[in-house]
Amino acid sequence: MQNRMMITGAGSGLGREIALRWAREGWKLALADVSEPGLVETLKLVREAGGDGFTMRCDVRDYSQLTAVAQACEERFGGLDVLVNNAGVAAGGFFGDLSLEDWDWQLSINLMGVIKGCKAFLPLLLKSKGRIINIASMAALMQGPAMSNYNVAKAGVVALSESLLPELTPEGVGVHVVCPSFFQTNLLDSFRGPNQTMKQQVGKLLESSPITAAEIADYIYDEVGKGTFMILPHEQGRMAWQIKQQNPQVIYDEMTRMCEKMRSKNTPA
Repeated sequence: MQNRMMITGAGSGLGREIALRWAREGWKLALADVSEPGLVETLKLVREAGGDGFTMRCDVRDYSQLTAVAQACEERFGGLDVLVNNAGVAAGGFFGDLSLEDWDWQLSINLMGVIKGCKAFLPLLLKSKGRIINIASMAALMQGPAMSNYNVAKAGVVALSESLLPELTPEGVGVHVVCPSFFQTNLLDSFRGPNQTMKQQVGKLLESSPITAAEIADYIYDEVGKGTFMILPHEQGRMAWQIKQQNPQVIYDEMTRMCEKMRSKNTPA
């Protein structure tokens, strides 16, 4: 493996921390994001950490922009070894309040963006016998209340990864899917939903998270090295997933209670 990686959503948050973790191992990084100032900062930090690479503005909704990054990887790096589909946006709101536009926006970035990324870079990864790392969420496994469009998009990323695993393993391409719980990030900058109270509640969860994006990047690095398919960085997330596999009704009941609490908080006095 020649140590060449491409990351979407690399301008901040987990994408930036993944870049820095692999940069410390001397990797060459193609950094893509819609935020050009964020990319400039990430590349500076990557170089300070011992890596190198280039940046390209890329909106994952546009397949031609992803194929342009793939072409740049071929021209500048001679190929690619690891693809990280990390770009994502936050969303929330009760199903009845979410518009179809909210659904389209969420699915176009968090699900179709990952599908298009896999499609655009697969030819390079087949050549290098590389790896795909798709960033999903514990929301894909737990389906918390008042975030149905986010849950569905992220569950789709898990299903996509599970589908690619048997198809690509015989071709020599590794597949991993990461399901972080809430963590300290700037994800709320992109938050879209009908209710600002919901944004504040999600914000509290993010702030109270005991784990940082840098720690998650470390965990991903170690688990990818071990060949783990489903990577669950949070201990609480691993416990919740274990409970759901053994007794899903416990989780459904808990989510229903959580939803009732949220509804009472969101109801004007």
